[in-house]
Amino acid sequence: MTSISIIGNGNMGQAIAGLASKAGAQVQLLGETDSHVPATGEILVLAVPYPAIQKVLKERASQFEGKIVVDITNPVNFETFDSLTVPADSSAAAEIAAQLPKAKVLKAFNTTFAGTLASGLIGSLMTTVLIAGDDGEAKAKLANLLAGAGLKTLDVGGLKRARELEALGFLQITLAATEKISWTGGFGVVNS
Repeated sequence: MTSISIIGNGNMGQAIAGLASKAGAQVQLLGETDSHVPATGEILVLAVPYPAIQKVLKERASQFEGKIVVDITNPVNFETFDSLTVPADSSAAAEIAAQLPKAKVLKAFNTTFAGTLASGLIGSLMTTVLIAGDDGEAKAKLANLLAGAGLKTLDVGGLKRARELEALGFLQITLAATEKISWTGGFGVVNS
């Protein structure tokens, strides 16, 4: 049985916890006040806003070693909604991976909203979770977990693709924030 610890119990954290439970995984959902509780899952999901990442990495430094760490953040400038806050040749996931050299860092879930994860649908399309990372076994483990919850996944390549995923997530967030799409909408993948 796969075990997963989700650090962050907001909408995304709860949606991912629901999917993992549906897939039969052992789920640990940790909130901000749970920093004293060790994250014990073999998969650790960082389901906190990007500005909170450094605090989480510092508080839980030893807990990431040898684990699959899934970064779901979108490093959007939430004051202006007009840019990403990481350098143009980098990504939030790359910055996290540099700080966690003994972890298997993946980028996933940042191009979906909580509602589309929970429902499994974007409009009439099945929700597809895009996954980037440099460790094939780690990507397969996450993909298998999500398949067990009834979702599709798409391996988009190495962790260097996280930059494009973050740009796509940024676009989707700004469209929803300006009410051009709903928070239960988003981008779907059709493979025909």
